[in-house]
Amino acid sequence: MLLFLLYDVLSRLEGLGFLRVFRYTSTRILAAALTSLLISFLLGPWFIERLKEAQMGQQVRDDGPESHKKKAGTPTMGGSLILLALVIPTILWCDLSNTFVWVTLAVTVGFGLVGFADDYLKVSKKNTKGLSGKLKLLWQFAIAGAAITYLFTSGTFDPDIRTRLMIPFTDFQRVQVELPLWLYIAFASVVVVGCSNAVNLTDGLDGLAIGPVVINAGTFLVFAYLAGTQTVISLSGDGRTVAEYLRIAHVNGAAELSIYCAAMVGAGLGFLWYNTYPASVFMGDVGSLSLGGGIGMLAVATKNELTLLIVGGLFVVEALSVMIQVGSYKLRKKRVFRMAPIHHHFELKGWQEPKIIVRFWIISVLLALLALGTLKVR
Repeated sequence: MLLFLLYDVLSRLEGLGFLRVFRYTSTRILAAALTSLLISFLLGPWFIERLKEAQMGQQVRDDGPESHKKKAGTPTMGGSLILLALVIPTILWCDLSNTFVWVTLAVTVGFGLVGFADDYLKVSKKNTKGLSGKLKLLWQFAIAGAAITYLFTSGTFDPDIRTRLMIPFTDFQRVQVELPLWLYIAFASVVVVGCSNAVNLTDGLDGLAIGPVVINAGTFLVFAYLAGTQTVISLSGDGRTVAEYLRIAHVNGAAELSIYCAAMVGAGLGFLWYNTYPASVFMGDVGSLSLGGGIGMLAVATKNELTLLIVGGLFVVEALSVMIQVGSYKLRKKRVFRMAPIHHHFELKGWQEPKIIVRFWIISVLLALLALGTLKVR
């Protein structure tokens, strides 16, 4: 929206030619991050007070750690603020003719609505159940499946790379793993829904989920920009795009998603200001499901579905801990962990909450660096 106004309209006027700088993706990345951060900071206190007035208080599990009982009543559904601070800058600073942006926003907002319904039921009924797990998954797969089917059948993707998997640490131009279209759509849908629920499971301590979300968004900002940029590198007289030089998939138009990523980084950092220990507000499912779904879509759109296992490794471990715990109890009537997800296991072992949070953030940073390392080790 602002791209059209500043670049296509005002920059043509005498004396305003300097506004042409907004045609550069890098400029709009910075603008989106600052805009989302500003929205979070300005609206945060007002938004938290409105949640308190509406008595949107967190419901705490009865079987959870004893230290969590003091968190009962803390305002939840703060993810609505994250969504606002993410969607508005994306629309303001992105090229609105870009299909990748709209499909990713559709999944983000759609999953946010599912999370909102879940949170509202929890608050209104004063329990921790909300929507049934089956109903949530049904809606998530319906939204993700519809969005991905449109993305892969609308001509947005180059047919030569559309259904090819990019294997980390391998040359995309040489190692070719291609799936049938229907199988790739199903696989991509599982990636998006799985990532969404993994972030949701991670959101159990103050700031634990939003920190890795910001780190993941920053990592995918790099992936999206490199995959989609048209910049040509000239080495020994040969002109190659950045993607060709790095031997990764070149996805025409994916660079606009780096602006979405920047908005997620800004929105996440702004929310962390209020969500850091001891939290003044929780994001709730409206935040965790939508952010996880957005990260999953970034992985699909940039052809980094398998690399997501690395950069989002912390979310993977959290989800696996729940699956292992449930499976072990059903098969052997024994628990592997003191409590799942795994961050609660460390709590019950005596680790202080801030120590768990910071250490998990450090792990997320290391995983992000390892994921970025896949760009060169090919």
